[in-house]
Amino acid sequence: MIWRALRAFAWTLAWVIALGCAAWAFGALHYDFPAGKPIVAWAFAAAIIAAIVFLHGAVRKLGAVFLAFALVLIWWLTLKPSNNGNWQPDVAELAWADINGDEFTFHNVRNCDYRTDTDYTPHWETRTVRLSQITGIDLAIDYWGSPWIAHPIVSFQFADAPPLCFSIETRKTVGQTYSTIGGLYRQYALIYLISDERDVIRLRTNYRHEDIYLYHLTAPPNRARERFLEYVHSLNTLRTQPRWYNAITTNCTTTIRSQHPSKERIPWDWRILLNGKGDELLYRDGGLVTGGLPFAELKARSLIDARARAANDSLDFSKLIRVGLPEALPSDASRR
Repeated sequence: MIWRALRAFAWTLAWVIALGCAAWAFGALHYDFPAGKPIVAWAFAAAIIAAIVFLHGAVRKLGAVFLAFALVLIWWLTLKPSNNGNWQPDVAELAWADINGDEFTFHNVRNCDYRTDTDYTPHWETRTVRLSQITGIDLAIDYWGSPWIAHPIVSFQFADAPPLCFSIETRKTVGQTYSTIGGLYRQYALIYLISDERDVIRLRTNYRHEDIYLYHLTAPPNRARERFLEYVHSLNTLRTQPRWYNAITTNCTTTIRSQHPSKERIPWDWRILLNGKGDELLYRDGGLVTGGLPFAELKARSLIDARARAANDSLDFSKLIRVGLPEALPSDASRR
């Protein structure tokens, strides 16, 4: 009886995996096949159903499903990302950095003039900063809907220059919109946007009316400089080696984690995927300047929407949105 139960469980598990693979392959054809996507995807589904109905023997049926999945997977892995495309204006230019000793000159820093979130004049600037002048890192966490999912924006602080933001996003072509399911396939290229805070943060608070929470990180200047170099390396690599965005494996949060040397990465945690809870994880691990506040009060103090709307296009935007944020205490330093 135990053997029969184990055998039944094994066959059930095999069918669950097989049908899951078939569902993924259907999606790959539906989203990524170059022509006739719906027809090809439904033809694939019909072939799978025919194999299950007409082939004799469970082993043959399973084998046919896995073979069909393997053929789709082999084709799908041949799809290569490109930096050439009819890109939307806000992602039309790819940033990179020239390095000259202590100086880092960033090309194509985005600093758009917005009238609405969809009506804007793109501006692409060149900015030079010095590695030795990095004083710390701030983290903006943007919520546009669910409290479970958010978008992190890393802002490096300099003693002698305005902050410089790194935002890892999808690079969409003209007419393309974001799809959560499509994000599991090869629909979007990955882009590292380098921007002014009055662009990437103000766009979300003042024009998209999303909620942004801004935190000081406890990373000391030497650690902040290490993180900065990781971003620059990833940025410049992406210029010659484009990558696909993936909603699970290569998104705005997992990509940050994968930049770190493997020995320095934080242990895997469910809040890396459900990144709307990422600030809770950072608070627990001592990554946030708390000012001695409990997490709920720290988060309430860190909501910058009202300050960002009041500051709007002020040249002191970065300073004004930080009014009221807690400063580091000795207890924060001890948690680094």
